[in-house]
Amino acid sequence: MKHPIRAGSARRRRLLGLTLALCLSFAAFGTLGAGAETADEITFPAGAVETPVLLDGTEILEGESFRLDGVTYVPLRNFSNLFHSPKISWNGATNTATVRTDGLTLYAQTGSYYICANDRYLYTVGRILNLEGNLYVPIRPMARAFALDLTWDAVRNRVELRSTGETAIAGASYDADEVYWLSRIISAESRGEPFLGQMAVGNVVLNRMNSGMYPDTIYGVIFDMENGVQFTPVANGSIYDDPTESAVIAAKICLEGYSLSETILFFMNPRIATSTWISENRPYAFTIANHDFYE
Repeated sequence: MKHPIRAGSARRRRLLGLTLALCLSFAAFGTLGAGAETADEITFPAGAVETPVLLDGTEILEGESFRLDGVTYVPLRNFSNLFHSPKISWNGATNTATVRTDGLTLYAQTGSYYICANDRYLYTVGRILNLEGNLYVPIRPMARAFALDLTWDAVRNRVELRSTGETAIAGASYDADEVYWLSRIISAESRGEPFLGQMAVGNVVLNRMNSGMYPDTIYGVIFDMENGVQFTPVANGSIYDDPTESAVIAAKICLEGYSLSETILFFMNPRIATSTWISENRPYAFTIANHDFYE
């Protein structure tokens, strides 16, 4: 069952006043999916709850934002149009929207777990959704991209945004050596695994680095030999293979500080593992596709 967006009279007046501007921006955006709808025609996914969003104390996007599985979503086009007169375009071949302002270049792809803002990869927690031709993106990475402070008001069940004086997130400054090695161990250990599984492998390496029980660099963790070879790709040489594009992105997201778990230190594929030491000695955490993760 879908829940229709409820638009009040004040919002209808606002939409009438913005009709020309939205039409012009829509022409730049292109067509998402089989045919984009107007804001009043969009429906929420089943289980979603309309969620207010405030910017500097004033509600924005009235009736257009919702919370689903603990994640608040906003319409990419209408959210972006609140800032700096962006140019917005759509690539139907890759299902990717691009938002450009004087200080920001942002990419968002349908179905992805991240956006790219000024060459920085920001984890979205929930998948990016295409609802009746309109891209909906989790609000936290959007707030970071536009340099807004975000807090969740659990009493009023609403999102509160505050301007910071900045116009966009700073550009990427990843350490090349860290990206090089982290992306290679992710790719070698989880090639073909889902994106979240690739992130989790990266989390294991960084958790070890920060634990005090292992070397304090990514390279040191990967090539740690104190208790024997820690990672199979080091033994078979696949650690030196070029990483997949998704592994590079997963590595950068992990280096941004995003973590599925700050306690996982081990993983194994129980179908091909030659040792059961991990499963017999470490607390089980969760499974993603072919990998079981342990603390």
